[in-house]
Formats: sequence, structure tokens, C-alpha cells
Amino acid sequence: MRRLSLRRLSLKRLLLRRLPLTPRGRSLRARLITGLLALLLLIFAGVGVAVTSALHTGLLDRLDQQLADTGGRYAASLEHAGTGRSDTRAQAPGTLGARLLNGTVTAARVVDGDADDTAVAAGTTPADTDDTVTLDAADRRALADLPVGGPARTVQLSGPGEYRVRAVAGQDGDVLVTGLPMRPVEDTMHQVMMVEVVVFGSAVLVAGLAGTGWLRLALRPLDRIAATATRVSALPLARGEVEIEERVPDEAADPHTETGRVGLALNRMLGHVEDALAQRHTVEDRLRAFAADAGHELRTPVATVRGHAELALRHPEIAPPVRHALERIEAESRRMGTIVDDLLLLARLDAGRPLARAEVDLTRLALDCIADARAAAPEHNWRLELPAEPVLTAGDEDRLRQVVANLLSNAHRHTPPGSTVTLRLTGGQLTVGDDGPGIPEALRPQLFERFARADHSRSRSTGGTGLGLAIARAIARAHGGELALAPTTGPGAVFELTLPGYAEAPGT
Repeated sequence: MRRLSLRRLSLKRLLLRRLPLTPRGRSLRARLITGLLALLLLIFAGVGVAVTSALHTGLLDRLDQQLADTGGRYAASLEHAGTGRSDTRAQAPGTLGARLLNGTVTAARVVDGDADDTAVAAGTTPADTDDTVTLDAADRRALADLPVGGPARTVQLSGPGEYRVRAVAGQDGDVLVTGLPMRPVEDTMHQVMMVEVVVFGSAVLVAGLAGTGWLRLALRPLDRIAATATRVSALPLARGEVEIEERVPDEAADPHTETGRVGLALNRMLGHVEDALAQRHTVEDRLRAFAADAGHELRTPVATVRGHAELALRHPEIAPPVRHALERIEAESRRMGTIVDDLLLLARLDAGRPLARAEVDLTRLALDCIADARAAAPEHNWRLELPAEPVLTAGDEDRLRQVVANLLSNAHRHTPPGSTVTLRLTGGQLTVGDDGPGIPEALRPQLFERFARADHSRSRSTGGTGLGLAIARAIARAHGGELALAPTTGPGAVFELTLPGYAEAPGT
């Protein structure tokens, strides 16, 4: 019984270990088929255990009935061996017979099926030719402990093996023990379990293959929805006029199915997104048109104001207060003209108008910009680091010069006198760094936004307009490059300008 229970447990573990029950990080298809197979394994394990238990119980009941029908005839014949009273020809091979008197085993034999025919041919009693069983102390004690007339029990004997035995009272005050071997039961159970493993394993394999194919077919609409979402995610939706033509196919947007309702919802969402992007593009076009129109309209009056101020300053007879006011008018008109030009440039860049494309010598450009910076701010220390060979790129030289000039101007404006500003050119990357106080963490996220200012308390007359970095990044992106604030470990700030498609000019 113990070995049979262990075999049942081993069968259950074998069935449950076929597939993992917790497929984390797997696809929906894998999780569904794994769950289906796990459910089948649990069902088959339960059926296997129930069938095995019922069969084992039935086989034991059959042995018990055979023992009851046999009674103690074979065990009684052991007392009268050689007298012809034995009745072993009707006993199954392997039948155990034992006689106990006063709790002591006086005889014990096992029916030998091959010896029966030999005994009959020789004219002897079959019981005389049966195998004598050698029992040790534990075996004798197990037989002596059997209840007389009680139900059958299973005992493990050292010699014959495992037996189903039953004890009855004899006619001479002795106890007659009859037993049938458990090996046929164990062999039958082993065969049944092997058949269950093969049949259930084949069923799980067939169910896995068929279920995989069925799930692949059933989830095909979901795959189409995922493919549509993937194609939409690859569209450039950040700026410009956007048309989302991708939609979930009609066969994958059936409102009567769960996946179809997901497809319909995705199509409606894409329609709303397309409308929102169209409205955003319309608003942006209007803003760009307004900025351009306002810039063009403001150019003339600003130039007129500056011209009149310059003309009035040429008059020799002007009182000092009036001259000071005229000088301020001229300075502010120039500054306003610069702001108007910057707004017009941003409007053109936002509209995606192409820039001039020509070969630009970045080395020469860096030399010119650093020379201008030295002249404008001699109180700073200006350093220039260039490669041995000139670096060339394709782009608009005037706009690239404006980017470098803006970066150097910011470094001069936001660092104290005596600070060191370094302009470094390596391949297609130009960096401008300083050892000043750096940029506050709160300002870094909106540093490249328009009208962003590091010091909100300073007046407009002492600082810039807040458009320099925004224009510089827009020009860099118009060239297919990028302008970013590089991370630093010490004081100061470092800006990196990266331009694609650079080439080092051959040495002369």
C-alpha cells in the first residue's frame, strides 16, 4: 500500500511538471495555452488518481473474496501432508498457507504451479512438492498478530514478498492462514499507470498543438490591431501637418466580439487624434502667420522710430535731458528690431522653410566667433580647441554662425568677469563650456523654451530676450542636428551642438 501511494504521488508530480503553471512575462497566447494545458493536467491527474484508487480497491476486494472462498483448506492440508487429503490442485500458484498453534508457526508453504504437474505424474501429493517458506521472527510475529476470522490484511514477508492474508480457526484448535500474492495487483496497477501516462500525455500534446493553432486563428484580429497600433506609433506626430491613414481592418473591428470592440475603439481614438492634430496644426499655422505678419508690420515703425531718433540726435542744440531720452529711444528701438528679426526667423523655421545648403568650414567659423567674443568681452578668458584638420559640414553658414555666437554670448552674459569660456570642435560636435555658476536645476527643463530667462528679477535692458537658445536649437534641428545641455560634474555649463554629415577636409 505504501509503495502504491508513492507511485500515485509520482504520477501526479509527473503530470504536473509537464508545463509551468506561472508563465510570467509571456505573451497572451502563451499564457492562455499554458493555462489550458495546466487545467487539463489537473483534470487528468484527478481522473488518474480516482481511476487508480478505484481499480486498486476493486482488485483488493477481489483478492479478499478469493481468500474468503479458499478458506483454510490449503493451510489445513499442511498438517496432513502425504495422506492425500490436501486440496492444492484448486489453489492458485503462489498461494501462501501457514499453520499456527498457540501463536507459533508450525508449517508454511507456497503453492508451486510447476510442481503440481510433476507431483501428479509421480503419484505424490502436490503439497509435498510445494516450496517451504522460510520466515524470520518479524514474519512470524506478523502472522501471529492476524485477527482470527477478521478482515484480510496486507503484510510484507521477507521471503515471499507482499501478501494479502487472512486467518481462520482450524478444527484442531490451530489457526490457519491463507494468503494471495500482491504482485499481480501491483503489476496491473503499474500497467494502468503507464497507460494513463501515455494516454494523458498524448492528449495533452494533441491539445497543446490544436490549442495553439486555434488560439493563433482566434487571436488574429488582435494581432491586426497590434500591427495597426505599431504602425501608428512610428508616425511623426510631434509637429507639422499629420494625417493618420492607418485604421484597423473591418474584419478585425467586429462589434460582436471582444477584440472587434477593441478595434472599433482604436479606430475612433485614431479619428479623434487626427482631428486634434489637424486643429493643432491649424492653430500653429495661425500663430506662425500672426508672428510673421506682426514682425513685418513692426519692422517699418521700429525702423522709422530709430531713424527719427538718429536724426534728432544730429541736431546740435539739444538739451542734455532730451538727448538722453533720444539715446534711450534709439537703443530700445534697436533692441526691438532685434526681437522682431528673431520672431521672424522662428516663424520661418517653424514653417519648415528650407535653409541655404552649402559647404561650411566649421573650423573657420569657430575662429571668427571666438575672435568676436574676445573683442566684445575682453574681461573673460576665451579658449579655443580645434582638431588638426579643418572640419566641413553642409548647411547655412550665417545661421550656424548665429548659433555659435548665441552660445558664446550666453556664456559671457551669465558668468562673472574672469571666467573661462572654452569652445571645442571635435568632428561633427561643437561644445561651448564655462566655469561659471552654472544653470539652476529648476531652469533646465525649460531652458530652450522661448522667452525663458535665468534671472526673472533682472530688467530687460540688462539681459537678453530669452529667444537665443530657442533660435539656436531650432537652427540645429533645421540642419538635422541637435543642441542640448550636457551633464557636468563640476561648476559651469556645457552646451553640445551636434551636426550630421560632417567631413574632415584633406590636409594641404
